[in-house]
Parts: sequence; structure tokens; C-alpha cells
Amino acid sequence: MTVSGVDDIIYEDLKTRFSIENHRGGFAIEKENKYGVPALDKANRIINLVASQPSSLKLMDISRELDIHKSSMFSLLHTMEKLGWLKRDLGDTYSLGSFFGRIGSVYFRQFDLISDFHREASIVKQRVEETFQLGRLEGDQVFYLAKEEAPSPIKLASEPGMCWPASVTALGKAMLSVKTEEELIALYPEEQLPNFTTNTITTRSVLLNKLKDTQLAGYALDLEEAVNGFSCVAAPIYGSNNEVIAAVSCSIPQHRWESKQELAKREVLQLAKLLSHRQ
Repeated sequence: MTVSGVDDIIYEDLKTRFSIENHRGGFAIEKENKYGVPALDKANRIINLVASQPSSLKLMDISRELDIHKSSMFSLLHTMEKLGWLKRDLGDTYSLGSFFGRIGSVYFRQFDLISDFHREASIVKQRVEETFQLGRLEGDQVFYLAKEEAPSPIKLASEPGMCWPASVTALGKAMLSVKTEEELIALYPEEQLPNFTTNTITTRSVLLNKLKDTQLAGYALDLEEAVNGFSCVAAPIYGSNNEVIAAVSCSIPQHRWESKQELAKREVLQLAKLLSHRQ
């Protein structure tokens, strides 16, 4: 998260860039770091081929089409069948398994959440006159899903698709607060944490203590910890199984924080409650 006109920081994803090309019934994905897993690439090609011709291809057909030796193909198909990725039909042909139905349902539910967020946050935004954001936790990063921006000459440059370290954001800390100490230590094996401003929490031990307070309060704060000039409040969003699936935040320029923080806390908590248990 950064502020246009306040912090001149440009973020680029330099770690991973993908080149994707059509590759005999699937997509071959080549990462610049060349740490790809050949078995996964083969499985990906099999899935795409079977999806294009369901209940039509037998082991030998798939082996011939993808130029994979039949002994390797037997092992791959057997494993994929056990995982539910593929289903072997009565005529020994293959179709996609139930796994993709379950995953597809989960995948599309996240868009329901984004749609719900825009509908509800657009209303709340009018009351608070500040920017609201939706994010989910991916490892130790917050992945921004959606944004409802209030009119302001100073704008947040964070956009859907961007990532930011969870330890420095209110969104991240709201989601981290429900994790056990063991999970947090596994997520942050080093004591030192990323440092962005003079207010940033820079050690794991301090973060763990702050997260205990966050869990008790039900909301998390970012007091100019990610970027100078902005403070944020965030609360977790719960899924149908009472697991944290995302979080919502309100970001406020520092010169308006004191006058608006209590209103923002109430509205963020209410918005998180409205969005919870729908997915």
C-alpha cells in the first residue's frame, strides 16, 4: 500500500514472471527461475486434454497425444484418479473428477464476496467518506481483492492484485490474529520483520503480543506502519465454517484519523459482520 503524491514508491513483481503458451492439450508454464516440476506440468497437460474431450480418451490415447510413456502415464492417471482430479469411466475413458467441482465452487464464491463487498462498502463509504479495501491472506502477504475509494486529492495506490506484507497492514494483522502462536512462528521463522516507517513493528515477538490485543479487540490497527501519512483499521471476515476468509479495512489520512477513528472502527466491524458467514 502506498500513497500517490506522498510516497514515490513503485512496486514490481520481480520474483516470478510467467510465459504461458499452448502446449499440446494444455498450457506449459515456464517460470524465469526454472524451478518448475515436470510431473505437475504433465498433470496440467492431461487435465486440459481430458477437459477438452471428456469420456473420449483412454490411457493409450492420452499417452500418444501428449507423448508421455505409457508407464509414466499409468502412474499419473492412477494418482490423479485417487486425488479426485480424474474419473475413469466404464469404458476406461477419462473425465474430470469431483475435485474440480468443489474447487470451482470455492473459486466462484470469492467473486460473490467481492460483489458483496462493493455493494455494502459503497454505502458505508458515503457515511465515512474514506476508502475501504478487501483483502485475503496469502502466506505472509495481503493480497488486495477489491477497493471502494472515496473522493480525495490524496489517494491510495494499492489496487486489486497487489500484495503487501501482512505484518505492517491492518488487513494483514486482522487475519493473522486468529492464528495460533505455532502457526505464526512457522509463518515468520525469523525474528526480524520488514521495516517501512518509524512506526513499523519490526520484530516477531512484538508482533505476536500485538496480535493478542488485536484478537481481544476484534479489529486491527495500522498506525502509519505501512506508509507515513495514513492509518487504517481492519476486521476479519468469517466464512460459513467460521474460518477467516478475508478482511476489510478503512484507510484514513493521518490529519483526519483522530476525528474519524471511532466511526471507522464501528463501520468496519459492522461491514465485516455483514460480509461474514455468506460464503
